[in-house]
Amino acid sequence: MEQLTSSLAPPRPNPKPSVTNSSQQVAGSVAKRLTNELMTLMMSSSPGISAFPKNDGNLFEWAGTIEGPAETIYAGLTFRISISFPPNYPYVAPAIKFDTPCFHPNVDIASGAICLDILQVGRTPRVFVALTHDPTIKDKWSAVYSVQTILLSLQSLLGEPNNASPLNTDASAVWDTPEVFKTQLMKHYRPVKDAA
Repeated sequence: MEQLTSSLAPPRPNPKPSVTNSSQQVAGSVAKRLTNELMTLMMSSSPGISAFPKNDGNLFEWAGTIEGPAETIYAGLTFRISISFPPNYPYVAPAIKFDTPCFHPNVDIASGAICLDILQVGRTPRVFVALTHDPTIKDKWSAVYSVQTILLSLQSLLGEPNNASPLNTDASAVWDTPEVFKTQLMKHYRPVKDAA
């Protein structure tokens, strides 16, 4: 009789959520955050910045553009960037790089890597920290930052580099000589072509 009643009893739910359900919930919350940020960015009136997912099926890979700020050496120039969001965004900063060659003290001309405090962990670029898995390095990123915050910070960085922490020492060395700097900038710059 005991076997009969136990076989008729409904199965007990497993109190522990599966790893798959947990990771799906995290991915869902990150996707929701990115969707909200995309809508905020689309509705914003911030001139000279834009970013969108590269394709409809992947909210974690974006392409963006930044126009050089007026009254700077970058005025009239447009730069394309790539933004890659980690699965634990916004608790970890996205990886961002310039796709358009950018001659700038805080941008590596070859790789497009950017030296911007909010995108770094301590004084070490996030890429290095990810490779070393060093948990002792303190993060300067905050979950309150958004795509719009990052784009505006990058736009501001174009006109106001941090020469104390250059990635491109050649650019840093000539920053205070505008004519020489502009010549080098234009030597490397490639105009952004519309994808249309």
